[in-house]
Amino acid sequence: MRHYLIGLLACLIAAPGAAETPMNAEEFEAFVTGKTMDYIAYGTPFGREVYLPDRKVRWAFTDDECRSGSWYGDGDYICFLYNGDPEPKCWTIWQRGQDLAASYITDTPDIPPRQVVETDEPLACEGPDVGV
Repeated sequence: MRHYLIGLLACLIAAPGAAETPMNAEEFEAFVTGKTMDYIAYGTPFGREVYLPDRKVRWAFTDDECRSGSWYGDGDYICFLYNGDPEPKCWTIWQRGQDLAASYITDTPDIPPRQVVETDEPLACEGPDVGV
């Protein structure tokens, strides 16, 4: 019985680490394609992104014009390239229940992950290249 309890305790301790495994490109694509996701930092939404087929995206910071782009996997990172910006924006992204969590490539340990949650609200600039 003692070995069973020790094994159970070890599994419980290990479980949170397993939940923090970064998503690969295929998992991310399956999760987000066709969805609109809000990005939230410290409880405040700061942007919204629409995930289109073929790894295309449309992004807008809150109250800003939309930018079209695409994303790709790079090891443990999901990287975004937006039209007019040659610098990729790379994130570590993992699933937390029905939502995602994301940490930017340059985040330090004291910066909490951003919440990424599905929304039914449309992007303010729906349509191809509107506002870009």
